[in-house]
Amino acid sequence: MSSILTVKQKLVDLLQQATKKAQKSAQLPSVSLPNVSIEHPQKPEHGDYASNLPLKLARATGLSPLAIADSIASFIAPTTEISHVAAAPPGFINFTLRSDWLTQQVNYILSAADSYGNIDLGQQSRIQIEFVSVNPTGPLHVGHGRGAILGSTLANVLTAANYYVEKEYYINNAGSQINAFGRSLYARYQQSLDTPAEIPSEGYFGNYMVELAKEITSEDGDKFLNLPEAEAVSQIEQIGLKKVISQIKDVLELLGVSFDVWFSERSLYENEGLEKVMSPLRQGNYLAEKESAIWFVSTALGEDKDNVVVRSDGSPTYFATDIAYHYNKFLERKFEQVINIWGADHQGHVSRMKAVVGALGINPERLKIIISQMVTLRRGGELVRISKRSGDIITMREVIEEVGADACRFFFLARSADSQMDFDLELAKRESTDNPVYYVQYAYARIASILRLAQQRKINYHDGDVSKLSSEPELALVRKMLLLPEIVETIAHTLEPHHLAYYSQDLATVFHSFYKQCRVISEEDTVTTKARLKLVAAAKLVLAKSLHLMGMTVPERM
Repeated sequence: MSSILTVKQKLVDLLQQATKKAQKSAQLPSVSLPNVSIEHPQKPEHGDYASNLPLKLARATGLSPLAIADSIASFIAPTTEISHVAAAPPGFINFTLRSDWLTQQVNYILSAADSYGNIDLGQQSRIQIEFVSVNPTGPLHVGHGRGAILGSTLANVLTAANYYVEKEYYINNAGSQINAFGRSLYARYQQSLDTPAEIPSEGYFGNYMVELAKEITSEDGDKFLNLPEAEAVSQIEQIGLKKVISQIKDVLELLGVSFDVWFSERSLYENEGLEKVMSPLRQGNYLAEKESAIWFVSTALGEDKDNVVVRSDGSPTYFATDIAYHYNKFLERKFEQVINIWGADHQGHVSRMKAVVGALGINPERLKIIISQMVTLRRGGELVRISKRSGDIITMREVIEEVGADACRFFFLARSADSQMDFDLELAKRESTDNPVYYVQYAYARIASILRLAQQRKINYHDGDVSKLSSEPELALVRKMLLLPEIVETIAHTLEPHHLAYYSQDLATVFHSFYKQCRVISEEDTVTTKARLKLVAAAKLVLAKSLHLMGMTVPERM
C-alpha cells in the first residue's frame, strides 16, 4: 500500500506528465518545466493538496495562470488515491484524496506500527551532528540545554529519514580557557585548605568552582600543596575537567540526550591534526605570514577580514583547531554532511568556517550550521536571573528538576532555533490545556484510556471495517495522521525540528475534536465501535511516534 509520501511524489509526476502532454498537444508552449512543488491548501474546500505550477509557467508561456491550470488539469486522470482534480484561481491545481483510500490508511498505519513515519530519504548517507560542545569549565545552562534538545531531536528525525547519524560532543579541553580553569580551581583548592590564594583575573569565579574544590579536598586532602605549583595546577585541572564532564553527562542523561562520540580537542594536537591541515591550505595559497603570525586569507574568499590561525608565539588559535576538526570530519572520517549546532555567540564564526571548508576543497553546502538563539527564563511575568540554590547562574539541572525533562524538551522545540525564546517555568508545570506539553500528552493518555476500556470489555476490534469511517471528524483525524511522514521529510530538508512540536499539538487538537464529536465505544453499534477503535489505535501509534521523535515519554495515565 502506498504511503502519503509516494502520493505526494505521484502528484509531482502526474503534473510533470500532464504538462508534457499539454505541450505535445499544442495547448501549452514547449517551455522548460520549473521545479514542481506540492503544498496543503489552507482552506479544506480547496482539497488536500495544491500546486502553483501554472503560476510559475505563466511568465514563460505568456498565458493566464488559470488557463494553464485548466489545460494541465484536463490531462490528469483520477487515481486510486485522488478523487478530484480542479483548476482554481488565480492559477492553482487542487487535488482531493478519495475517502475510501483515506480510511484504508488506518490499516496501513497499524501494519507499519513503530516504523510509521519513517522514510527512505537518506539511503544511509553518513551525517554527523555536533552539538552542545560547551567548554568543560562549568555546568550546563539553559542555552546549552536548548542546543542539546535541538541536536538530539534532529538526530532522531534524520535516523527516521534513513540517514546514518553520528552524534558528537566536541570537548574543548585545550587552550587558554582550560588553563584559566585549572589555575582558578587550584586557587579554590588552596582556599579550601585555608591557604591564601587569588583567582586569576581571567578565571572562573562561580560558586560551582568552590564546590569542585571541596570535592577534590575531601578526596585527596592536601597532597597537591606539596607539589610544585605547575604540576599541581596540571593535575587538579585534569581532575576538575573529568568531574565537570561527568556532571555534564549526568545532566544530558536527565534530558534524554546521549552521544556516540566524545571527541577530544587535545587529540588534534596529539595526532598532528593541525600540521596535516596546514599543508593543503599552503598549497592553495590560503595562508600568509604577517605580523609574525600565520593568517588564513579569508578576504580572498569574500570575507571582510583575514583570520589568525597561528599566533606570533607559535600557539594555534581556536579557529585553527576548528579547521583541523572539520578536516578530520570531512576528509578523515568522510562524513557526507556535517551539522553543527552552535550558540548565538558563534554567529560571526559561520561565514569564515564555510570559507575555510571551501578552501579545503569541500563543498561548503555539506556543512550546515544552526545557530541556537538565547533563552530567557520567566516565572509567569517575572524575569528569572539568579539561581535560588546558589545565588549564581541558573543551571540546566535546576530547570529539569523543577519542570521535568519532557517540558524542557517540548518548550525548547516549540520555537525555531533562530528565534529567541521565553521559557515560562510556571506554564511548564501547569496541568491544564494552556500548557502544550500537558495538552499533547493528555491526548495520548486519553487514547490509552479508551483502549484500556475496550480491553476491559473484551472488544476485539482487529477485524474492524475501516470503510465505516465516513464522518468528517474521523476523516480529519486520518488526514492529520498521514502528515507525519511529510513532517519527517520537511525536517530532514530544512533541519528545523520545531515542526514536530507544532504537528503534535495539531494532531492532539484534531484528536480531542474527534473525541468530543464521535462516541468511540458504543454497546448498540459494534461495527462503528470496532472501526473507531482501529482509528484510535492508529492515532496512538502516530502520537507516540511524534513524542518519541522529540525524545519525550508517552504517559499511559495522567
